[in-house]
Amino acid sequence: MTRSVLADLDAVLAIARLGSFRAAALDLGLSTTALSNAIAKLEQRLGIRLFNRTTRSVSLTDAGKTFVERVGPAVTDIRDAMQAAQSLQDVPTGTLRINAFATAAREVMEPLILAFLQRYPQVHVDLVTEGRIVDIVAAGFDLGLRPANLVPADMIALPLGVKRSNAVVASPAFLQAHGKPIIPADLYRFRCIRARLPNNALLRWKFEKDGQAVQIDVQGSLTLDESSLVRIASQKGVGLGYVMEADVREDIAAGRLVRVLEDWTPSLAPLALYYPGRKNPPAAFTAFIQAARDFAKG
Repeated sequence: MTRSVLADLDAVLAIARLGSFRAAALDLGLSTTALSNAIAKLEQRLGIRLFNRTTRSVSLTDAGKTFVERVGPAVTDIRDAMQAAQSLQDVPTGTLRINAFATAAREVMEPLILAFLQRYPQVHVDLVTEGRIVDIVAAGFDLGLRPANLVPADMIALPLGVKRSNAVVASPAFLQAHGKPIIPADLYRFRCIRARLPNNALLRWKFEKDGQAVQIDVQGSLTLDESSLVRIASQKGVGLGYVMEADVREDIAAGRLVRVLEDWTPSLAPLALYYPGRKNPPAAFTAFIQAARDFAKG
């Protein structure tokens, strides 16, 4: 089987799985036009139409369903054989696809991912960050990175031991002008920077102390959907911000931001890498898991 034929089959399976030429093109790293042309040529070679296409939807034809049902397991077998061969490599190579929350990725980028790439320069890490939980198997990822309490039960989890917590921060000038909140209820008297979640809901600031849990629906003149923007606005004195402590650790150390309500922001669940059980994993995957274990040991 030639490489181009295998790529065409991967394209068919991606479209069938995602239900969209555009989504499949993004997943495969192709333009939508290139993907559409590849499918058209494959359909011409086969003499059948695989997909019903309209401006709004894509669906498999009856012939396409039969084709996917037979080709899917065969491609899986081919991939397994390739991975078995790759597992015998002396030098790890190939691509590792990792899906993660952006905040989680920032926490391990330098000490784990970049350190791994320096040690294994022939490996390519494709890191995709998004705020929603995805099925890493269905989406074609090798690994996921999430807080340990969000790892699916059917996955193998590797806790990384990274200490994590939220932090309420503000600029020194803001606190000098307005004072400091002492308890979470004080936040109702302060300008705060609101955060919007990926599902479009507004984030309620969560606190806990001595078994007492509190959620505050803060108010303010600015709403943002990215933690790095909250950090910038906090530095500029717009208001109090609620972010991951790791994202502002250097700012706190340098005095650009001051942390408040620290006794109300306890530790969060640690980060964990997770992945499905797999036979004969590629050498790059095995090497990355070992690097993660070493990182977790500190």
